[in-house]
Amino acid sequence: MMSARKLLITFSLINLVAQPAIAAECSAKSGAQTVPLLELYTSEGCSSCPPADKWLSELKPDPSKVIPLAFHVDYWDYIGWKDKFSKSEYSDRQRKTAAFEGASYVYTPQFVLNGRDFRDADDSRLNQAISSNQKFASRANLSLNAVTETNGTFTLKTNAQAVKPIDAKNSDVFVAIYENKLVSQVKAGENSGRELKHDYVVREFFGAYQMNSQINNQNEFSKNFTLSPEWKKRNAGAVIFVQDSQTGEILQSLALKFCDS
Repeated sequence: MMSARKLLITFSLINLVAQPAIAAECSAKSGAQTVPLLELYTSEGCSSCPPADKWLSELKPDPSKVIPLAFHVDYWDYIGWKDKFSKSEYSDRQRKTAAFEGASYVYTPQFVLNGRDFRDADDSRLNQAISSNQKFASRANLSLNAVTETNGTFTLKTNAQAVKPIDAKNSDVFVAIYENKLVSQVKAGENSGRELKHDYVVREFFGAYQMNSQINNQNEFSKNFTLSPEWKKRNAGAVIFVQDSQTGEILQSLALKFCDS
Protein backbone atom coordinates (compact mmCIF):
# COMPACT_ATOMS: atom_id res chain seq x y z
CA MET A 1 0.00 0.00 0.00
CA MET A 2 1.31 3.43 -0.93
CA SER A 3 1.96 5.69 2.05
CA ALA A 4 0.14 8.98 2.39
CA ARG A 5 3.42 10.87 1.93
CA LYS A 6 4.27 9.02 -1.30
CA LEU A 7 0.71 9.52 -2.56
CA LEU A 8 0.97 13.25 -1.93
CA ILE A 9 4.30 13.45 -3.76
CA THR A 10 2.87 11.48 -6.69
CA PHE A 11 -0.12 13.82 -7.07
CA SER A 12 2.18 16.84 -6.77
CA LEU A 13 4.33 15.55 -9.62
CA ILE A 14 1.25 14.89 -11.78
CA ASN A 15 -0.02 18.42 -11.18
CA LEU A 16 3.41 19.84 -11.95
CA VAL A 17 3.59 18.02 -15.26
CA ALA A 18 -0.01 18.82 -16.21
CA GLN A 19 0.27 22.54 -15.37
CA PRO A 20 0.22 24.35 -18.75
CA ALA A 21 2.44 27.27 -19.68
CA ILE A 22 -0.69 29.07 -20.83
CA ALA A 23 -2.93 30.75 -18.27
CA ALA A 24 -5.90 30.99 -20.63
CA GLU A 25 -6.62 30.17 -24.24
CA CYS A 26 -9.71 30.46 -26.39
CA SER A 27 -10.26 30.09 -30.11
CA ALA A 28 -12.83 30.22 -32.89
CA LYS A 29 -13.08 29.00 -36.48
CA SER A 30 -15.48 30.02 -39.22
CA GLY A 31 -18.05 27.58 -40.54
CA ALA A 32 -19.38 26.51 -43.91
CA GLN A 33 -21.82 29.43 -44.32
CA THR A 34 -21.18 33.15 -44.61
CA VAL A 35 -21.65 35.11 -41.39
CA PRO A 36 -22.64 38.73 -42.14
CA LEU A 37 -20.75 41.67 -40.71
CA LEU A 38 -22.94 44.46 -39.33
CA GLU A 39 -21.15 47.80 -39.01
CA LEU A 40 -22.57 50.82 -37.22
CA TYR A 41 -21.10 54.25 -37.88
CA THR A 42 -21.98 56.42 -34.92
CA SER A 43 -20.87 59.33 -32.75
CA GLU A 44 -21.48 60.64 -29.25
CA GLY A 45 -21.87 64.06 -30.86
CA CYS A 46 -24.90 62.93 -32.87
CA SER A 47 -28.30 63.32 -31.19
CA SER A 48 -29.94 60.64 -33.36
CA CYS A 49 -27.25 58.03 -32.66
CA PRO A 50 -28.15 56.77 -29.13
CA PRO A 51 -31.18 54.72 -30.32
CA ALA A 52 -28.96 53.00 -32.90
CA ASP A 53 -26.30 52.33 -30.26
CA LYS A 54 -28.97 50.88 -27.99
CA TRP A 55 -30.36 48.59 -30.70
CA LEU A 56 -26.87 47.28 -31.48
CA SER A 57 -26.24 46.60 -27.78
CA GLU A 58 -29.49 44.67 -27.49
CA LEU A 59 -28.60 42.24 -30.27
CA LYS A 60 -28.27 38.75 -28.88
CA PRO A 61 -24.58 37.81 -29.12
CA ASP A 62 -24.56 34.93 -31.59
CA PRO A 63 -21.35 35.00 -33.67
CA SER A 64 -22.68 32.17 -35.82
CA LYS A 65 -25.42 34.44 -37.21
CA VAL A 66 -24.16 38.03 -37.29
CA ILE A 67 -21.10 39.93 -36.10
CA PRO A 68 -21.64 43.55 -34.98
CA LEU A 69 -19.02 46.30 -34.81
CA ALA A 70 -19.45 49.98 -33.89
CA PHE A 71 -17.11 52.49 -35.54
CA HIS A 72 -17.16 55.91 -33.86
CA VAL A 73 -16.46 58.61 -36.45
CA ASP A 74 -14.75 61.90 -35.69
CA TYR A 75 -16.43 64.36 -38.06
CA TRP A 76 -18.99 65.46 -35.43
CA ASP A 77 -16.35 66.21 -32.79
CA TYR A 78 -16.25 69.89 -33.77
CA ILE A 79 -19.80 70.67 -32.61
CA GLY A 80 -18.95 70.74 -28.91
CA TRP A 81 -18.15 67.21 -27.74
CA LYS A 82 -15.16 65.10 -28.71
CA ASP A 83 -16.10 61.43 -28.82
CA LYS A 84 -13.27 59.66 -26.98
CA PHE A 85 -13.89 56.48 -29.00
CA SER A 86 -13.71 58.20 -32.38
CA LYS A 87 -10.84 57.97 -34.86
CA SER A 88 -10.30 59.56 -38.23
CA GLU A 89 -9.53 56.16 -39.77
CA TYR A 90 -13.08 55.04 -38.94
CA SER A 91 -14.46 58.09 -40.74
CA ASP A 92 -12.22 57.23 -43.70
CA ARG A 93 -13.54 53.68 -43.72
CA GLN A 94 -17.12 54.96 -43.83
CA ARG A 95 -16.32 57.27 -46.74
CA LYS A 96 -14.70 54.41 -48.63
CA THR A 97 -17.76 52.26 -47.96
CA ALA A 98 -19.98 55.00 -49.36
CA ALA A 99 -17.76 55.26 -52.45
CA PHE A 100 -18.26 51.56 -53.18
CA GLU A 101 -21.95 52.31 -53.71
CA GLY A 102 -21.39 55.58 -55.53
CA ALA A 103 -22.64 57.74 -52.65
CA SER A 104 -21.13 61.22 -52.30
CA TYR A 105 -21.94 61.70 -48.61
CA VAL A 106 -21.87 59.91 -45.25
CA TYR A 107 -24.25 60.13 -42.32
CA THR A 108 -24.83 58.91 -38.77
CA PRO A 109 -26.16 56.67 -37.57
CA GLN A 110 -25.48 54.39 -40.50
CA PHE A 111 -25.70 50.62 -40.51
CA VAL A 112 -23.73 48.72 -43.14
CA LEU A 113 -24.39 45.02 -43.69
CA ASN A 114 -21.76 43.05 -45.59
CA GLY A 115 -20.40 46.23 -47.11
CA ARG A 116 -23.77 47.66 -48.20
CA ASP A 117 -25.89 50.46 -46.74
CA PHE A 118 -28.53 48.93 -44.47
CA ARG A 119 -31.20 51.57 -43.86
CA ASP A 120 -34.15 51.25 -41.49
CA ALA A 121 -32.41 48.49 -39.54
CA ASP A 122 -34.66 46.52 -37.22
CA ASP A 123 -34.90 42.98 -35.89
CA SER A 124 -37.15 41.75 -38.69
CA ARG A 125 -35.00 43.07 -41.54
CA LEU A 126 -31.83 41.81 -39.87
CA ASN A 127 -33.26 38.33 -39.35
CA GLN A 128 -34.27 38.19 -43.01
CA ALA A 129 -30.77 39.22 -44.05
CA ILE A 130 -29.20 36.62 -41.76
CA SER A 131 -31.41 33.90 -43.23
CA SER A 132 -30.43 34.94 -46.75
CA ASN A 133 -26.71 34.91 -45.90
CA GLN A 134 -26.92 31.45 -44.39
CA LYS A 135 -27.71 30.15 -47.88
CA PHE A 136 -24.30 31.24 -49.17
CA ALA A 137 -21.22 29.10 -48.76
CA SER A 138 -18.25 30.72 -47.07
CA ARG A 139 -15.62 32.14 -49.42
CA ALA A 140 -12.90 32.32 -46.76
CA ASN A 141 -11.78 30.15 -43.85
CA LEU A 142 -10.96 32.20 -40.76
CA SER A 143 -9.55 31.43 -37.33
CA LEU A 144 -8.78 33.39 -34.17
CA ASN A 145 -6.79 32.22 -31.19
CA ALA A 146 -6.24 34.31 -28.06
CA VAL A 147 -3.53 33.14 -25.68
CA THR A 148 -2.63 34.58 -22.30
CA GLU A 149 0.76 33.30 -21.18
CA THR A 150 1.62 32.94 -17.52
CA ASN A 151 4.10 35.82 -17.85
CA GLY A 152 1.25 38.16 -18.78
CA THR A 153 1.86 38.29 -22.53
CA PHE A 154 -1.40 38.41 -24.49
CA THR A 155 -1.20 37.20 -28.07
CA LEU A 156 -3.93 37.16 -30.71
CA LYS A 157 -3.19 34.74 -33.54
CA THR A 158 -5.14 35.31 -36.75
CA ASN A 159 -5.45 33.33 -39.96
CA ALA A 160 -7.43 33.79 -43.18
CA GLN A 161 -7.46 31.63 -46.27
CA ALA A 162 -9.47 32.08 -49.45
CA VAL A 163 -11.56 29.07 -50.43
CA LYS A 164 -10.95 29.80 -54.12
CA PRO A 165 -7.65 31.24 -55.39
CA ILE A 166 -9.53 33.75 -57.55
CA ASP A 167 -11.02 35.33 -54.41
CA ALA A 168 -7.57 35.89 -52.91
CA LYS A 169 -6.54 38.31 -55.65
CA ASN A 170 -8.62 41.25 -54.38
CA SER A 171 -9.10 40.14 -50.77
CA ASP A 172 -8.22 42.47 -47.90
CA VAL A 173 -8.03 41.16 -44.35
CA PHE A 174 -8.98 43.34 -41.38
CA VAL A 175 -8.72 42.69 -37.64
CA ALA A 176 -10.72 44.71 -35.10
CA ILE A 177 -10.40 44.72 -31.32
CA TYR A 178 -13.74 45.66 -29.78
CA GLU A 179 -14.93 46.43 -26.26
CA ASN A 180 -18.32 46.17 -24.51
CA LYS A 181 -20.00 47.87 -21.56
CA LEU A 182 -18.55 51.31 -22.18
CA VAL A 183 -20.19 54.36 -20.59
CA SER A 184 -19.77 58.08 -21.22
CA GLN A 185 -21.13 61.05 -19.34
CA VAL A 186 -21.60 63.58 -22.12
CA LYS A 187 -21.14 67.18 -20.95
CA ALA A 188 -21.47 69.15 -24.18
CA GLY A 189 -22.81 69.01 -27.71
CA GLU A 190 -26.13 67.59 -28.93
CA ASN A 191 -26.20 64.87 -26.23
CA SER A 192 -25.19 67.12 -23.36
CA GLY A 193 -26.32 65.78 -19.97
CA ARG A 194 -26.89 62.23 -21.22
CA GLU A 195 -25.28 59.01 -20.12
CA LEU A 196 -24.45 56.97 -23.20
CA LYS A 197 -23.76 53.25 -23.19
CA HIS A 198 -21.93 51.40 -25.94
CA ASP A 199 -21.10 47.86 -26.99
CA TYR A 200 -19.02 46.31 -29.78
CA VAL A 201 -16.98 49.52 -29.96
CA VAL A 202 -13.91 49.20 -32.18
CA ARG A 203 -10.92 50.30 -30.10
CA GLU A 204 -8.12 49.09 -32.38
CA PHE A 205 -8.30 48.43 -36.10
CA PHE A 206 -5.64 46.70 -38.19
CA GLY A 207 -5.44 46.35 -41.96
CA ALA A 208 -5.91 46.22 -44.82
CA TYR A 209 -3.63 43.21 -45.25
CA GLN A 210 -3.58 41.88 -48.77
CA MET A 211 -4.11 38.21 -49.45
CA ASN A 212 -2.78 38.03 -53.01
CA SER A 213 -2.38 34.68 -54.77
CA GLN A 214 0.47 36.08 -56.86
CA ILE A 215 2.48 36.69 -53.69
CA ASN A 216 1.31 33.82 -51.54
CA ASN A 217 0.71 30.55 -53.35
CA GLN A 218 -1.40 29.31 -50.45
CA ASN A 219 -3.83 32.25 -50.72
CA GLU A 220 -3.39 32.71 -47.00
CA PHE A 221 -2.86 35.46 -44.44
CA SER A 222 -1.44 34.82 -40.98
CA LYS A 223 -0.35 37.33 -38.35
CA ASN A 224 0.08 37.52 -34.57
CA PHE A 225 -0.85 40.64 -32.60
CA THR A 226 0.57 41.40 -29.17
CA LEU A 227 -1.92 43.19 -26.92
CA SER A 228 -1.21 44.86 -23.60
CA PRO A 229 -2.05 42.82 -20.45
CA GLU A 230 -4.87 45.25 -19.55
CA TRP A 231 -7.06 43.69 -22.24
CA LYS A 232 -7.41 40.61 -20.02
CA LYS A 233 -9.45 42.66 -17.57
CA ARG A 234 -11.83 44.13 -20.12
CA ASN A 235 -15.08 42.90 -21.64
CA ALA A 236 -13.65 42.62 -25.11
CA GLY A 237 -12.91 40.47 -28.11
CA ALA A 238 -11.59 40.35 -31.65
CA VAL A 239 -13.13 40.19 -35.12
CA ILE A 240 -11.42 39.17 -38.33
CA PHE A 241 -13.08 39.68 -41.71
CA VAL A 242 -12.20 39.48 -45.39
CA GLN A 243 -13.41 42.17 -47.77
CA ASP A 244 -13.25 42.46 -51.55
CA SER A 245 -11.13 45.54 -52.23
CA GLN A 246 -12.90 46.21 -55.54
CA THR A 247 -16.56 45.90 -54.50
CA GLY A 248 -16.55 46.24 -50.70
CA GLU A 249 -18.33 42.90 -50.30
CA ILE A 250 -17.58 40.98 -47.10
CA LEU A 251 -16.53 37.42 -47.95
CA GLN A 252 -16.57 36.11 -44.37
CA SER A 253 -16.31 37.31 -40.78
CA LEU A 254 -15.48 35.72 -37.44
CA ALA A 255 -15.64 36.91 -33.83
CA LEU A 256 -13.97 35.72 -30.64
CA LYS A 257 -14.74 37.00 -27.16
CA PHE A 258 -11.61 37.06 -25.04
CA CYS A 259 -11.63 34.37 -22.38
CA ASP A 260 -10.95 34.97 -18.71
CA SER A 261 -7.38 34.65 -17.54
